[in-house]
Amino acid sequence: MTTAHLSLEHLIRPSSLTEGKAPVMFMLHGYGSNEEDLFSFASELPEELCIISVRAPYPMQPFGNAWYAINFEAQQGKWSDDEQAISSREKIVGFIDEACKTYGLDTTRVTLLGFSQGTILSYAVALSYPQKIKNVIALSGYINEKILVSDYQDRNHEGLKIYASHGQVDQAIPPEWAQKASPFLDALGIEHLYEEFPVGHGVAPQNFSSFKKWLIQKM
Repeated sequence: MTTAHLSLEHLIRPSSLTEGKAPVMFMLHGYGSNEEDLFSFASELPEELCIISVRAPYPMQPFGNAWYAINFEAQQGKWSDDEQAISSREKIVGFIDEACKTYGLDTTRVTLLGFSQGTILSYAVALSYPQKIKNVIALSGYINEKILVSDYQDRNHEGLKIYASHGQVDQAIPPEWAQKASPFLDALGIEHLYEEFPVGHGVAPQNFSSFKKWLIQKM
């Protein structure tokens, strides 16, 4: 399948299905990375999935991309640009619609897989627009309530399912931030699984095996 020129740069691995519309996974990479990073998982994921790995819209120097700016030198600690994050949230929603139409994908079977900043955006998209997303795999990230739509609590989250995981010794994003997801999702009535692994800011092999098993069950 040829990569089309859409609103966000991306890599695509087509589905093995020859009939009907394929389910799709959109991959959202972390801060300072690019679309090639998570795409390395593609060969190990179910062949019937169309996999689209997306490049974040804000280029960084000297290389890499971000979904929103982070100022690490702020006196009060790290500062994130929530306005840019909200803009990226909307860009992702638009891109999902665009890609599903262009590539003929099943809009009722959309999965988001995010890592770190990509997870923060995956949560923002799914919790803000639950009618568009079936599954979320949220790796090494957290929920930033400030970048959700204002009426997210009033939206129907019944069809949404979430797998979340975090490293127990993650020095980039404290585990305590990730752990807040469970009560948050419980309050919205969202079916979810949260796991931790004895690693830092990354995805251990047992973590990959766990979310792959979960995904196969939820597809």
